[in-house]
Amino acid sequence: MTDYDHPLQFGYFLTPDAASYPELLRVARLVDDLGLDLIGIQDHPYQRRFFDTWTLLTAIATQTGRVRIFPDVANLPLRPPAVLAKAAATLDLISGGRFELGLGAGGFWEAIEAMGGPVRSPKEAVAAFVDALHVIRLMWSDQRSARYDGQYYRLHGVHPGPLPAHTIGIWVGAVGPKMLEVTGQLADGWIPSSSYIPPSRLPAMQQRIDTAALAAGRSPTAIRRLYNISGRITDGPSSGFLEGPVSQWVETLTRLTIDNGMSSYIFGGGSDLDTQLRRFALEVAPQVRERVARHRAQSSEA
Repeated sequence: MTDYDHPLQFGYFLTPDAASYPELLRVARLVDDLGLDLIGIQDHPYQRRFFDTWTLLTAIATQTGRVRIFPDVANLPLRPPAVLAKAAATLDLISGGRFELGLGAGGFWEAIEAMGGPVRSPKEAVAAFVDALHVIRLMWSDQRSARYDGQYYRLHGVHPGPLPAHTIGIWVGAVGPKMLEVTGQLADGWIPSSSYIPPSRLPAMQQRIDTAALAAGRSPTAIRRLYNISGRITDGPSSGFLEGPVSQWVETLTRLTIDNGMSSYIFGGGSDLDTQLRRFALEVAPQVRERVARHRAQSSEA
């Protein structure tokens, strides 16, 4: 059993449909009004039907007041890390410290190549990602002149700035063993998706992250564990993973927290979105928070 004792967070996975700008802003404001913690937006620049994620995140930041926003996750091969870091710091300042950086090493390589990006082998993608993490953090530093001589990304005396409004977390969309190790060694969070990584696969992957963190002299608790989830809240019986009544959702997310160490849940709602969001925010989230808090209190007394 693994519970990293992180505060619970609940959010919404917003699809950047370019045909629905007013609706996207309306939903973002609803998420904010409902008290959810996060809005994550996928980043697929080569998808013709999608807005640019960074521009949309900026628009949402100006239309909301408290919800935190992040790319879920940014496409590194199409976004040079030094420029990405400056964009992230800018958005953090614009939003009043409400931006976090979800980042991925790349995928859909044919589409990336079609847009002029590099095609990298798994080994190359991991090495480029490590370079990028160092570059990004240097660009967020208060150094007068930043230098970094990596294999894929370099800095040669650039003047970092502006400083972000808060310490931005770098949350990694990692699946492969090497990227999981990098997450444990260097990152602030891990973001798997239940559609690719079902709960049964989480323990082994968590263990790889934790082992890498300890080997790097870090505590595994330094890495937040987020989970992109999809499903439907119904009034009928359960018909599968996160397909059922509120009680099933509460039980499932509670067990994922105290048994599998997940602590942030980014919900990708489907049809009847307003009702689904309201039930997730007003029925599921409070009950999960209460049950996890009670379990943690009992564990600390034992």
